[in-house]
Amino acid sequence: MHYNLSENKMEDLKIAYIGGGSRGWARTFMTDLALEAQLSGEIRLYDIDRESALQNEKIGNDLRTRPDVVGNWQYRTCDSLQEALTGADFVVISILPGTFDEMESDVHMPERLGVWQSVGDTTGPGGIIRALRTLPMYRTIAEAIRTFSPDAWVINYSNPMSLCVRMLYHVFPEIKAFGCCHEVFGTQELLKGILEKELHVENVRREDIHVNVVGINHFTWFTDASFRGIDLFPVFGDYAGRHYEEGFEDSVANWMNSSFNCTHRVKFDLFRRYEAIAAAGDRHLAEFMPGDEYLKNPETVSSWRFSLTPVSWRKEDCRQRMEKSRRLYSGAEKLALTPTGEEGILLIKALCGLGRVISNVNIPNTRLQIPNLPADTVVETNAVFDRDSIRPVAAGEMPEALKELTMPHIRNYERALQAAERPDLSLIVDAFMEDPNMKGKRVTRPQAESLAKDMIRATQKYLPKEWTAFI
Repeated sequence: MHYNLSENKMEDLKIAYIGGGSRGWARTFMTDLALEAQLSGEIRLYDIDRESALQNEKIGNDLRTRPDVVGNWQYRTCDSLQEALTGADFVVISILPGTFDEMESDVHMPERLGVWQSVGDTTGPGGIIRALRTLPMYRTIAEAIRTFSPDAWVINYSNPMSLCVRMLYHVFPEIKAFGCCHEVFGTQELLKGILEKELHVENVRREDIHVNVVGINHFTWFTDASFRGIDLFPVFGDYAGRHYEEGFEDSVANWMNSSFNCTHRVKFDLFRRYEAIAAAGDRHLAEFMPGDEYLKNPETVSSWRFSLTPVSWRKEDCRQRMEKSRRLYSGAEKLALTPTGEEGILLIKALCGLGRVISNVNIPNTRLQIPNLPADTVVETNAVFDRDSIRPVAAGEMPEALKELTMPHIRNYERALQAAERPDLSLIVDAFMEDPNMKGKRVTRPQAESLAKDMIRATQKYLPKEWTAFI
């Protein structure tokens, strides 16, 4: 890459996109790059689905002809990790491990034991089995980065986020990798909405809601939140107390019309219990808690005013995205260039020296930014992004009650990492038995072992052949 001092631009950037056939994150990335005038260069798309990467190549290159595009980027499909990574300045990873058929068993097979999962990609039985097929892929990716682009910054968007980033560092300890997640942004937006309603403050920007972030991905917490001179904890607590039953109503995004929306009642309840603001969507938060609470059964889920996300919905959404890709590829539709609200491009700019950004990030706890969590755990806190550096902010100790909720998941992530490296059914059964959701359903060990075998069998196409010995 080359810095143009006279125009304050970074030119000739080389970005390798692993999962470059993506129909979700890739278009988000394209949109934000098209709207950014200070960066330009080449996007190298690599995907095992080469046809999808070629579609994105054309969609991306067609943007260059549009008058509303200020970013100058050339998109190119690559046939190997080596071709994509060699000489790369940045690496973006957003992959779907397996297909939605495998995810269907991740999410729905545990229902036979009364174990309900609202997402199924991060923790619990779904997250653990997803990790088994994801982590070997991440080992391959980490080894390739170590060989072909060891100095590149690596941005992960795939789930399970904590384990994906953990594997990158496990294989290549010197890697410069971090995970990006927008869940914190959604809770900042909630605080913005409450602030506007309660104190009638206008034109609040999400970025002006300053928060201290502590936790692990999708189970993050604010231990401090403010807007200018206003402490937002009393404001949030008062609102949550008065609106505990109905939650925060969004007139645009009603929770009953979407698998992703909620009214934040789970957050309100968790604040009442732990005096901290849970900073992820209710769907994610519920999965980290005991299974006899928010995920007791579908009726209980509805009473907390969020939704289970069936994989049938994801399959239909994927079909619609594929149709949209075909329309964009043929020129029948143009990519809408509206800022996405993601911060990936801002972080790339900061790492290039084009500004300084403070944002939440998933990286190992090696600086003990959360001093009472293990140093090798991938934690989510704020960090300062600057020229070629990420400096985690000291978030302080996680409150003891929150730590007790978090540690079972950290221990299960280590079991999953070990099992991905050395296939061992007992590690997976142990993880199932220690998962708070399954514990809350009083699942027996024989039941857990039978479920684990069936879930592994359903995804064995994407697992090392050693797993066949257990099923």
